[in-house]
Amino acid sequence: MSSIKSVLLVGVGGQGTILASNVLSKGLVEAGYDVKMSEVHGMAQRGGSVTTQIRFGEKVYSPIIGRGEADILVSFELMEALRLIEFLKPGGKVIVNNQQIPSAPILAGRVDYPEGILEELQLKADTKAIDAVGIAKELGNEKAMNIVLFGALSKVLELDNIDWEDVIRNTVKEKFIDLNINAYRAGRNI
Repeated sequence: MSSIKSVLLVGVGGQGTILASNVLSKGLVEAGYDVKMSEVHGMAQRGGSVTTQIRFGEKVYSPIIGRGEADILVSFELMEALRLIEFLKPGGKVIVNNQQIPSAPILAGRVDYPEGILEELQLKADTKAIDAVGIAKELGNEKAMNIVLFGALSKVLELDNIDWEDVIRNTVKEKFIDLNINAYRAGRNI
């Protein structure tokens, strides 16, 4: 637990970014890490950006991740990954859901959704694209895509000493436990 790790989770309102961040933070705290979390979700309920910064280690003084400091960027939407890639450190990893959610200017027809985002991400960082929505749909509810992405993140973090399934059980509503456990397992197996 000597070095500090920084994880940036980004998405669009309604994608479950905050829930995934809460699962991660709870598991880390239970494992004995000092954890600091900061979230920004200004217009999230209207489809705006959601950003969560989580830093953990032996002793963490601030939750804020500066440009070029994130070890891992987990993006629930393609354009959000590209928008915040500058926060990833050299040699950092990107886990990205391959979903495209048009922003308000795109929906209004003022601009087009950018093309080639995944290719650009792959040029800038070690990037793993996941069809998290498709996997979650196969499990019965596309909203579980956040926990599919969390499962992939938990594998990259290599924190196998944490019982993530128990953390999920104690975090999500009872009626969604089985769905989220299955989503977690699917994400781990990617």
